[in-house]
Amino acid sequence: MKPLQQCKVLVTPTSYASQDESLKTELESKVADVVYNTTGKPLSTLQLQDLLPGVDGMIAGLDEINDQALATAQDLKVVARYGVGVNNVDLESAKRRGIIVTNTPRANSKAVAELTVTLILILLRPVMQCAKLTKDGGWPRQKAYSLEGKTVGLYGAGAIGKEVARRLCGFDCAVLAYDIEEDEPFAGEYDIQYVSSDDLLDQSDVVSLHIPGTPATMEMVNEEFIGKMKDGAWLVNTARGDLVDEDALVKALESGKLRGAALDVFQEEPPRKDHPFFEIENIILTPHMGAHADSATNRMGRMALDECIRVLSGEQPRYQVV
Repeated sequence: MKPLQQCKVLVTPTSYASQDESLKTELESKVADVVYNTTGKPLSTLQLQDLLPGVDGMIAGLDEINDQALATAQDLKVVARYGVGVNNVDLESAKRRGIIVTNTPRANSKAVAELTVTLILILLRPVMQCAKLTKDGGWPRQKAYSLEGKTVGLYGAGAIGKEVARRLCGFDCAVLAYDIEEDEPFAGEYDIQYVSSDDLLDQSDVVSLHIPGTPATMEMVNEEFIGKMKDGAWLVNTARGDLVDEDALVKALESGKLRGAALDVFQEEPPRKDHPFFEIENIILTPHMGAHADSATNRMGRMALDECIRVLSGEQPRYQVV
């Protein structure tokens, strides 16, 4: 194995070291060469094909790390992925090529949960619209809804779903959860009720998605799913863009079946400029910013850096996926 001091590392998350400069200086002090992503967005397969030759380790964001890209990475030993999701990484290809893939579990759970609750609140109360109209000289009076007395359904109650539940405790709202693994002690502590998928959709005023993106969950939120939701409900997605059939969501928002939606993730990021989402008033769009808070970016950066260095040093990583 090549000595660590001779290794080259590619860093693609644009938030790396943005809040903690020591992550950059430490990495640069340990390896021979560091290449940073300067595009401001995740890298495509073609871009990675140009950058990966000669790279020993990669600290990765939401880049398109498929078999085509990995085929050019003859020296690559590790992909240290920001966040918990690895759906953008061809795990079978990595395993076949002897490339270790790691992630950073629970590093961004609290930050994503904070954004989720923020989106729920500004969905129910049109804060952004009113703030803009007020700055423009108006004094708007728009219909708004309180979270008090409403029911929030958490579709998925893993690390992030649980952090959302903790933060909803003080809002005097009911919290339902659907998950394949039920944590009864947690539910008892935070007054959460586990229900079936259909009951959650039928009873919830707000449905918030907190499940992983897998082939089984792709476009799970389709016409049938939305049809089971309460009329006039709101949908929030801070999980994975491919969970939602975007055409079905547009139809539901335009018809009034859903009162509104807030999305931090999309099937294509950024969405194309002519996407119907941009023409709909009752939808809030944010740029996959759930983890973009100081605590989360610092924690993800530190964990990814440590995993990358451990593998390149011949040690066993702590959070290996494959």
